[in-house]
Amino acid sequence: MLLLLLATFVAVTVALRLLGLSFTLDGAAFVPAGITLTRANLVATVTLALPLAFEKPEPDLMERPPRDPAAPVLSRFVLARTALVGALMAAGAIGLFVWEYDEALARGVAQDDALAEAQTMAVTTVVMFQIFYLLNCRSLRDSVFRIGLLSNPAVLLGIGALLALQAAFIWLPLLNDVFGSHPLPPADVALAAAVGASIMPVISVEKWLRARRHRATRPAANAWPGGNRRTDDTAHDRR
Repeated sequence: MLLLLLATFVAVTVALRLLGLSFTLDGAAFVPAGITLTRANLVATVTLALPLAFEKPEPDLMERPPRDPAAPVLSRFVLARTALVGALMAAGAIGLFVWEYDEALARGVAQDDALAEAQTMAVTTVVMFQIFYLLNCRSLRDSVFRIGLLSNPAVLLGIGALLALQAAFIWLPLLNDVFGSHPLPPADVALAAAVGASIMPVISVEKWLRARRHRATRPAANAWPGGNRRTDDTAHDRR
């Protein structure tokens, strides 16, 4: 849960900083949808992070040594993963924002509507990243395919709820007026989903590299991410 929330917070913060709270874009004053980007983070807290509380324990959980009480909550693993995912989310959101804005102007869309489309695209991209990253956060070591896509129904319900809310945010006229969003073509939403899905192979490779490093340095390093220590190290301390 912490990994999901931290990564989204970093992505939203970086996106807002890089795009600027208010700057000139092609001669027009651009104010990023800070409220709607923050909304994406708040909604994810309820619909995505909470279902992780219902995740089943991993099979070898009781065989692992206890967590080192001296280990910090924000370990090097947490900080590195947050930086990686936050940067990827921010890059995807900013990249598709610029692409959507330019593409809308090329279609002859009015500048204000083009900005609204671009902001909606950026928010949608962050949401898609959150969904795919949630699947990776279900286990710190194993892939989602190993633990099973259907093993936690609460996660699927959370994803379904978030997709329904995002669809309303994009296409419901009432919410368009409230949040300043703009309807997107289905192809653009599919593009946002494809960019969001790019996080799956990235985190899979990161997990594989981390597992390989732990195997190579097992005698001298922590066996598990986040500060858990090896059984023989713990036994030595007790002696």
